[in-house]
Amino acid sequence: MSAIDEFDLKILTLLQANGRLSNQDLSDLVGLSASQCSRRRIALEQAGLILGYHARLAPQAMNTEMVAMIEVSLASHNPETTAVFETFVMQEGAIVDVYKTTGDADYGLKVAVAGLVELNNLMGRLTGTGTIGHQKTAVVLQRLKEAGQTAR
Repeated sequence: MSAIDEFDLKILTLLQANGRLSNQDLSDLVGLSASQCSRRRIALEQAGLILGYHARLAPQAMNTEMVAMIEVSLASHNPETTAVFETFVMQEGAIVDVYKTTGDADYGLKVAVAGLVELNNLMGRLTGTGTIGHQKTAVVLQRLKEAGQTAR
């Protein structure tokens, strides 16, 4: 796909705010025909600029009302340790987001669990991988802004 233009950028912005927009609704907002919007949307998807469409669920719907942020420093940076850690975090359902970072920690994890017991169990499984040199956990007290959330 060639460089995105103003229409593509507007389509992306509108879909990010509401992925359920029909091609007709999108065309009305962008100022193009429905067929042009459809072609552009498909091209944006095929170019990998639209990664997917998701429903934003209430935490209680999935019994994941407790969110915590965990900073992790690996015990070693050898390829085997890194591979074991990364395999664990990719397979662990309670870990929502994983970021490889600079600074004091090697990784930042966002986790969502039902409560303290589940958080403690997750931290035990994480430590049990034998890959952790240090971890620091902070429990989220209030969700002020999250991806997909509309402004209050």
